[in-house]
Amino acid sequence: MPDEHDRAQQPESDADRRRRRAQFLRELHEAKALRDRVQPRRARAARMRQAMRMRTFRW
Repeated sequence: MPDEHDRAQQPESDADRRRRRAQFLRELHEAKALRDRVQPRRARAARMRQAMRMRTFRW
């Protein structure tokens, strides 16, 4: 199994990069969902702020 040093010398393939990005985005979504469950009031306030931003955004 290659270590970090070996990996740094080989260019990363697009498939590897996409796989790592998909994994990161899954974990990020999971963390946000957990935070929303743990802090419902803060999550609701964040949703309200986002909704206000979307209403006032000019195309």
